[in-house]
Amino acid sequence: MPASARQITPSDLIPDAEYAKVRRERRAALLPIKRLRRVELGPFCTVIFESYDTMLFQVQEMLLTERGGAEQIPDELAAYNPLIPQGSELVATVMLEIEDPVRREATLARLGGIEDRFFLQVGDARAAAVPEGDVERTREDGKTSSVHFLRFPLSAEQIARFRDPSTQILVGCDHERYSHLAGLTPATRAELAKDFA
Repeated sequence: MPASARQITPSDLIPDAEYAKVRRERRAALLPIKRLRRVELGPFCTVIFESYDTMLFQVQEMLLTERGGAEQIPDELAAYNPLIPQGSELVATVMLEIEDPVRREATLARLGGIEDRFFLQVGDARAAAVPEGDVERTREDGKTSSVHFLRFPLSAEQIARFRDPSTQILVGCDHERYSHLAGLTPATRAELAKDFA
């Protein structure tokens, strides 16, 4: 299927009983791919670049654990299909992971608007992330959510440069209270390049 038309459909799903039998091997096969798609950004932020395969696995997991049957499928597809990159973008789940609840509450209260401050640096060009517009992630009191969904739209030139091993690729955040950069390894870059058409 072309990268610009990647969607999970009901025909891509297998019945829960059948999935339960292959769940362990599917998880084992996906684990190294998920590791490549996970980038640590500073002390408590993780950027997880999603794909058709990661979202298909997530949908199958939700159907198996929640046991909602065929009635559950449309809701899961509506939730997870928007997180599949469509050929000219990368899509990421960003998690602000702070275990201590008191520290988490205080930190998230200072990071309002962080979802608007992520970017990819492709050589000397910056591609700003676009937050998923499904829900407002920063409340009126300035507290942000611990989970954000972001799109990184790239131009054809940026995609060509992304694929060039001599171009440095960074993911970053320039929020005034959380400013960090992380370089993408060659293996991660090669994996993410599969998301482009």
